[in-house]
Amino acid sequence: MTEHVEWSETEAAAPSAPAAVTPADAADAARLVAFGLQPKTQPARDQEYTELLRRYREDPPFARLADAVATGLGLVVLEVSPRAGMAVTAAEDSVFAVRMGDYARRTSADGSDRFLHGLAHLAVAAMAFPRPEDLADDGYIGRVSVNGVDAFVRQACRRLEERAAEQGENTDPATDAPGLEAAWRIWVRRSATGATKDARRLAGSTTGIVGKAVAFLTDSGFLQRTGDDNGGTYRTTARYQLQVRDMAGSAALAELLELGVVPITDGSPTLLPAEESDDLELVADAGLPFHS
Repeated sequence: MTEHVEWSETEAAAPSAPAAVTPADAADAARLVAFGLQPKTQPARDQEYTELLRRYREDPPFARLADAVATGLGLVVLEVSPRAGMAVTAAEDSVFAVRMGDYARRTSADGSDRFLHGLAHLAVAAMAFPRPEDLADDGYIGRVSVNGVDAFVRQACRRLEERAAEQGENTDPATDAPGLEAAWRIWVRRSATGATKDARRLAGSTTGIVGKAVAFLTDSGFLQRTGDDNGGTYRTTARYQLQVRDMAGSAALAELLELGVVPITDGSPTLLPAEESDDLELVADAGLPFHS
């Protein structure tokens, strides 16, 4: 006769409790976030970084811990992957946030210069990813040059001037007024290079302003310099694509794209008219890569 054994609820095997977070786990999570704050560090060239990324993907409790560390530092995690590493951006209240005023003040305290520096960054983003599908394609690589970005902005300024004239609007707005309509006069009044005896571009010239923008983006791991033609040529990185996706719904960037000035993708100064398209809807609720 077979003996029947009754199991009580208290005797039933209880599910194993989740392992407690150890100081070593917290240190590893913080280390991964620290890698994310070093944008020039490439996972493929750092074994520890690669291992921490693998652990993030395969160990959900560790991923939640790393996300919590980032959140506590005022960082927003954009993506964690082998191609981009731990890509983070700073929230407005983060100690890591870059202030547009601080950035531009290194060159000039003039208010219109700050506005032009912001426009230069918008133009680089628009030229690097002129179509929504470019932002959606993880394999897409944008290419820009200093002279090409300046030519792009100057053609956009001409388009804005024509639009203002057609609508009978004020074509000489105040230099501290917001929006692209206020920018075109300020930009076109500036020399493209300035004048020096040794042909160096001046910091306050429009190519000087663009040069500062792309140098900052290169130092931040968003662009990689590829040559010296056309004032300096650059290619985008996965991290920059994620950053532009995050800012793609800004009104100023959308307005710049809707002007219909689309440069060719090799970064040269030559510009092509945009194809007729209504497909310009971008991600909502995003802003500039700087905080005011």
